[in-house]
Amino acid sequence: MESASNTISRSYDAEPSSVGLARAELAGFAVHAGASDVLVDGIRLAVSEAVTNAVRHAYPVQPGEVRVRARIEAAALEVVVSDDGCGVHSGADDAGLGFGLALIHEVSDQMTIAPRAHGGTEVRMRFCLPESGSGAAVSRL
Repeated sequence: MESASNTISRSYDAEPSSVGLARAELAGFAVHAGASDVLVDGIRLAVSEAVTNAVRHAYPVQPGEVRVRARIEAAALEVVVSDDGCGVHSGADDAGLGFGLALIHEVSDQMTIAPRAHGGTEVRMRFCLPESGSGAAVSRL
């Protein structure tokens, strides 16, 4: 795991047990960044949904990894969840993919989903932090 005062980066096996690990780690990072309890709950939900989508849909044939990166920048927490899997596609076997993305969109201040240049998918989320908490939080990390 890579960690700096305002950045965290972690890879997880694309398996169900990784969802809770990623959720807890990012929630802790958000608390140290000065996020309110309500915002931390939203971050937990968004990270859970993004990692769950990668676990469920990215690697239908072979095992893989899900990467989670977060950084504090300009009074915001930016989170990126990415994989090297088969990419975003629609079909009968992907029921439920859209609902999780809609939840992420609802709880984040900004969200994008895009294919990665070398395969896979990247979900970017941005959560605005309180101005008074973000500067102090970076120095505490």
